[in-house]
Amino acid sequence: MRLTTKGRYAVTAMMDLAIHQNGSPVTLTDIAEHQELSLSYLEQLFSRLRKAKLVKGLRGPKGGYQLARTASEITIAEIIMAVDESVDITQCRGRENCNEGEQCLTHELWSHLSQQVYQFLDGMTLAEVVKWPCVQAVAARQDAKYARKHFSGADATVSLDSLTIN
Repeated sequence: MRLTTKGRYAVTAMMDLAIHQNGSPVTLTDIAEHQELSLSYLEQLFSRLRKAKLVKGLRGPKGGYQLARTASEITIAEIIMAVDESVDITQCRGRENCNEGEQCLTHELWSHLSQQVYQFLDGMTLAEVVKWPCVQAVAARQDAKYARKHFSGADATVSLDSLTIN
């Protein structure tokens, strides 16, 4: 499977959006800061996510992005596919031409594994993943770090009880 930073960052950004939107748009700047990602790279990814109708952009001073559907309706596979990533593990990218123009000996093995990986990711929603305790712990740590940075000197403690996941 060739999952590059494009797919990983898209899933990470969508998870951040699902955790933080709480009824109002989230800016790409906030996502970039929380996740320590390049803002310009996020802009490119969100352009693709918007075209795939996974997010919607809201303009204006209180603008940003929101999920276009609830987190329980968006699968991890959809996010990866929206940014032109593939879950194909075959060497030939499914073209069956990896052995001097013909199918190689292990093509079917890798093809079946690719199908399993896709089914796994397609069966997992954004809402399910963001509810994992390890994900919630990381989000709380990131929120506390963000709060300390932006609310200088304030007692920056964040509880996930206040976060709503759509």
